[in-house]
Amino acid sequence: MSSGWPWLALALLGAYHGLNPGMGWLFAVARGLQEKQRAAVLRSLLPIALGHAASIALVVSLVGGVQTVAPPRLLRVGGAVVLILFGVFKFLRPRAHPRWVGMRVGSGELALWSFLMATAHGAGLMLFPVLLSLPPPAQGHVHGAQGAGIGAVSVADDAVAVLVHTLAMLLVMGAVALVVYEKAGLAILRRAWLNLDLIWAVAIVAAGLFTLFT
Repeated sequence: MSSGWPWLALALLGAYHGLNPGMGWLFAVARGLQEKQRAAVLRSLLPIALGHAASIALVVSLVGGVQTVAPPRLLRVGGAVVLILFGVFKFLRPRAHPRWVGMRVGSGELALWSFLMATAHGAGLMLFPVLLSLPPPAQGHVHGAQGAGIGAVSVADDAVAVLVHTLAMLLVMGAVALVVYEKAGLAILRRAWLNLDLIWAVAIVAAGLFTLFT
């Protein structure tokens, strides 16, 4: 399998997150409609993306750290079980996510909301099978300049993974938010929108099963 597929998968998952109204574009559009200006939509996008990136970075860091101490099979099975259980939970409780009190929030509060929302939706967990396909950190004890170099490469890879995913999410989220704000309006959610919560729950369980049996 091509070594480039994990990066493509990270970008595609980011695009899917950008498409999902629960990840932020719906909030951005609602703020724009409330304030009656496109600028309010655009101002919302970056804090939402940064909060999402923080949630993803947390998972990437945890997976990278555990890879250095846990046997690969144990890590794979443990992560798969967590994915499957979380997917079943999302299937049973699709609306179990943070609630916000209103549209009057600052950039910091919006980023915090996005972080909580992405974490509650398991956005980072969904990346687990992809992260296992990236080059793992060096095993064992490596001393001196060589160890420092390996550590720097690992951190750089993690940072690129978060960046690729977040940029894809930001681009799609921004495009959808502007189209809905300018043209379609929020009525599109009643007329044509898919049940993305159900699709997401099924996808998480499928990712867990894929991880478990590959």
